[in-house]
Amino acid sequence: MSFDPFGDFETSGYLRNVFGEKNPNIIKHLEHSSFVAGISEAFQYLGSLRRHSYEDVLKTHKILFGEIYPWAGEDRMQTAPDLAVSKGSVLFAHPKDARAAVEYGLKLGFDQATMAARPGEVMGYLAFGHPFLDGNGRTIMVVHAELAERAGFSIEWAATSKTAYLNALTQEIERPGAGHLDAYLKPFFRPPVGIERLVDHVVNTRGLDGSAAEQNRVLGNVQDPDLQAQYEAQRLQRLSPQERGHNRGGRQR
Repeated sequence: MSFDPFGDFETSGYLRNVFGEKNPNIIKHLEHSSFVAGISEAFQYLGSLRRHSYEDVLKTHKILFGEIYPWAGEDRMQTAPDLAVSKGSVLFAHPKDARAAVEYGLKLGFDQATMAARPGEVMGYLAFGHPFLDGNGRTIMVVHAELAERAGFSIEWAATSKTAYLNALTQEIERPGAGHLDAYLKPFFRPPVGIERLVDHVVNTRGLDGSAAEQNRVLGNVQDPDLQAQYEAQRLQRLSPQERGHNRGGRQR
């Protein structure tokens, strides 16, 4: 397991976990056990709120992974503010932009009509923010599932294909609002199921235990000119057609 943003893997184990464990298989089992143990509490917490804030996403992560990571509930601006983090071909939001991306996803998701029509877009913004060093997918899925229940539906995550879902999510992150993830998720829409069955829906999602998952990577310092260019290219690629037109007009002036 090569993801070592703290630079102390040999002395503190993977991501400074409370056991000092280095074996990736053991870590994934510990993470999943912590997630399963905390998911009911996480849903109860989210369900008790009138509206979800960024801080509530942070607390959800702490509920789910606080038994494993001392930094659980802290975002990348706290844990790794100078590092660019990616997974596969996806460069996640700059640490300083993670909050804004997640907050925009929450804003869309709070509107029940928007959530029901564009759940993939909501998920895309939450995933792009990638606020944590680990546990993002599971934390965001719990938040997203709660938003879906409020909007009058659930997603049968256990019936989805991890590979197909991740491919659609990658496309969504690259071009938000283009409908890639919405189209993938729509066949899995089901009636709302309530917290107890919602726990089962999420826990039984294929690949959610992290087994055989591609790991995060540290690309370098966010001040590196090449990485700054990547962030700017990403920003331009993620613009809506209207925003692109406005940008072109700005350059012409």
